[in-house]
Amino acid sequence: MFLSELCGSWMDHPFWNTRFLLEDPQDILRIVASGVSEAWIDTSKGADVAGGTSAAEAARQNEHDLLLATLAASNPVARVTAASEVIKAVKICAQARGAVVSMFQEARMGKSVDAEALAPLVDEISASVTRHPGALVSLARLKSKDDYTYMHSVAVCGLMLALSRRMGLDDDTTRQAGLAGLLHDLGKAAVPLRVLNKPGKLTEVEFTEIKGHARAGYEMLLAGGGGTGAIALDVALHHHEKVDGTGYPDRLSGEAISRYAKMGAVCDVYDAITSNRPYKLGWNPAEALRKMNEWAHGHFELATFHAFVKSVGIYPLGSLVRLESGLLAVVTESHDDNLLKPVVKTFYCTRRRERLHPKFVDLAQAACADRILVWESQEKWRFPDLDQLWRVPTGGL
Repeated sequence: MFLSELCGSWMDHPFWNTRFLLEDPQDILRIVASGVSEAWIDTSKGADVAGGTSAAEAARQNEHDLLLATLAASNPVARVTAASEVIKAVKICAQARGAVVSMFQEARMGKSVDAEALAPLVDEISASVTRHPGALVSLARLKSKDDYTYMHSVAVCGLMLALSRRMGLDDDTTRQAGLAGLLHDLGKAAVPLRVLNKPGKLTEVEFTEIKGHARAGYEMLLAGGGGTGAIALDVALHHHEKVDGTGYPDRLSGEAISRYAKMGAVCDVYDAITSNRPYKLGWNPAEALRKMNEWAHGHFELATFHAFVKSVGIYPLGSLVRLESGLLAVVTESHDDNLLKPVVKTFYCTRRRERLHPKFVDLAQAACADRILVWESQEKWRFPDLDQLWRVPTGGL
């Protein structure tokens, strides 16, 4: 039989791709052993069976499911705290990493990528971003050198979803933008690992090989069939274009670059420069936004960049800041209605040069006399536990 869909959460089963011909008995055992209780079989493919679901019945069922999905989507999901969403996002990131690793492995073996099979993964990431825009993205930023390519794809997916919502794109376009983020670097599967994971500076020849990933990814997705969509194809090919025309592979400029490629460029750069690499410590999120603002006029479209800043917050989760009181703090939560006054966790006194017992401070509270004075650089302070400070709950406000 041809498996068309495994019903339920993609985290309940071990397959990143749920659209394939069931030929291996072990795959059937893995499905039975998973948390999935229902599956869809496409009787137009594989070996059909007598008495199967008719086309008319299947169409009615699809209409019913679409109606339920529409009704569910009409009820907005209440935003939760970063601390509570981090707990869920840890599991989503782990499962997403496995899915993306499998996708890249298949691409390296020359197999075509079925983009439609990634829809459940995009929906899970989207649900997390809806509950809290910064939790999953900030977790995905914490990646090892071996995980970089895979978790970068997950992070850019989340950033594209958050940015799409901030820009007021409709649900289907937002979903397609999220898929584009997940697939944007697929072409790196064609780049030799010795070049992709090189800890030092690339030679000119190696950099040319790296730059080839944009067109390679586009061609891989094109060969995969019609399920990819125009947005994902465009972002894969053009997420390294710059508005001043100095990008690659086609040196497009200004309005010749699509809205979605401009979005992809911002999301790709932000995650890249905030992630630790073998040759460079990642910039603090707030510091990265400051740097990107300096580059914005030549690299990014300003309207898109400004929307991006609003989507991640002026002080994203994990940002290291110095308060007027002289205390250093890490941002643990943001306020949609007051981006300048997030919730922070103080932990270091710059005047006495000593660590303090961590304490939550909501800068937006009327009784709070402190405020953020400046962004601080992780490169300058090199606190080894900075990421643990924002992601591990140690009590309430």
